Amino acid sequence: MTATIAPTGEQTPPAPEPRGRRLLRALVPAAAAALSGVLLYVSFPPRTLWWLALPAFAGLAWCLRGRGLKSALGRGYLFGLGFLLPLLVWTGVEVGPGPWLALVAIEALFVAVTSVGIAAVSKLPGWPLWAAAVWTLGEAARARAPFGGFPWGKVAFGQADGVFLPLAALGGTPVLGFAVVLCGFGLYEAVRVFLKYRRTRTLHRGTAAVALAAVAVPLVGAVASLPLVSDAAENGTATVAVIQGNVPQAGLDFNAQRKEVLNHHVQETLRLAERVRAGKVKKPDFVLWPENSSDIDPFRNPDAYADIDAAAKAVGAPISVGGVVEADDGRLLNEQILWDPVKGPTETYDKRQIQPFGEFLPMRSLVDMINPAWGSMVRKDFSRGSKPGVFTMGGAEVGLATCYEAAFDWAVRDTVTHGAQLISVPSNNATFDRSEMTYQQLAMSRVRAVEHSRTVTVPVTSGVSAVIMPDGEIVQRTTWFTADTLVAEVPLRSSQTPATKLGIAPELALVAVAFGGIGWVIARRVRARGAAEK
Repeated sequence: MTATIAPTGEQTPPAPEPRGRRLLRALVPAAAAALSGVLLYVSFPPRTLWWLALPAFAGLAWCLRGRGLKSALGRGYLFGLGFLLPLLVWTGVEVGPGPWLALVAIEALFVAVTSVGIAAVSKLPGWPLWAAAVWTLGEAARARAPFGGFPWGKVAFGQADGVFLPLAALGGTPVLGFAVVLCGFGLYEAVRVFLKYRRTRTLHRGTAAVALAAVAVPLVGAVASLPLVSDAAENGTATVAVIQGNVPQAGLDFNAQRKEVLNHHVQETLRLAERVRAGKVKKPDFVLWPENSSDIDPFRNPDAYADIDAAAKAVGAPISVGGVVEADDGRLLNEQILWDPVKGPTETYDKRQIQPFGEFLPMRSLVDMINPAWGSMVRKDFSRGSKPGVFTMGGAEVGLATCYEAAFDWAVRDTVTHGAQLISVPSNNATFDRSEMTYQQLAMSRVRAVEHSRTVTVPVTSGVSAVIMPDGEIVQRTTWFTADTLVAEVPLRSSQTPATKLGIAPELALVAVAFGGIGWVIARRVRARGAAEK
């Protein structure tokens, strides 16, 4: 827009931009941010469109690059809403939209603040590296706060079918997620450089090299990590049986018939024993039941004790039973119980990462004020366990990460560092009916299988139960709301991947890179301000 020179020689102010155009200039980036978030959601299971994460982050880069604080905060929040609103809709299946919307509103704030950091480093040389590290910093924060964190929706968990998956064995979910985001930002930068070249016929070689490296290095790293992925048996094999007993009804009220849920799993185990005696399936070395398969405490209910004991004796193999147990000191525990066919219950594992608003209620008085019905759903808080769970079952070391714990890096890793040759993720998804939650959690378990090079079994009360090989492939699975048993011979492994050995170190390194980029930005602004004052 140019100004005109009046006859007197005075410069007249430029004509104001039409209101419609101003509105369009404001709405297009906002819509692009929200749609980029939706694109990231669509890349997640149950769909296998993992590659859509790349244009999703390219779109986010277009919205954020060079923007100021307020603009980046708003656009980042819209990106977070576009992603998390549909991703987490299952959290409101039984309790209504209130908790779902509150959770998304809080989690999207993390994305918004992260976006401010991305915008801040977006003018640095090699900005895709700094920006992807800032995203990793945001995910690290979201996985730890508030109330113990909520890592659901980490970028890595959408990549179970993707070419980047081998990177999980190299550096865990932080490196896998970082690589995807870096590639997406690099894709945007490559397009930007190309369009600028077409327009001006000038090419800044350094900028072009950064763009190409941001796209190429993650892909090359994934290919180079392929040798880390193996499903070969190192310690022989084990025959495992995964029991899905099903529940009388879906939803929160399934617990109203707690003995019936136990009966379903007992009966399915007895059917397995009959098939073994008939020679239809191989006798399992051990049997895995889901979380909450015995919501009635077998230590305080003789009938429950007798039923589980009869099932273990019938199948002739140890069973890991998911029980809700009241300890002698009154604590309520979400517990896995190792039930031997001869000795009865011998060992226990108490869930350590318990779910806020599901297994314990933070700010109970405030929640009761807002909606007393929500508080009544968690009448008594569960207590946390303190030790990792590794059961010796049928000669194999079986690590336990109960349901929600599969989302937390540390909760899975320390079962392997404590000797697990196989990982089990007993879960209860009946509360969430037929939502995408089950598939999102199943994808997490596939990533964990590759991350630690272990077979992962997923026994679920109502489905979908699965057996996952150490290379992330699902070799057996059940369907929704049916009683079923999976019997599979699986490899046992004891070697540790770099991700297992390094633990939190890759995440700390990426967080340090993020802080380095942010510190560089601050230092530049301080110098610029000092120069201006002179």
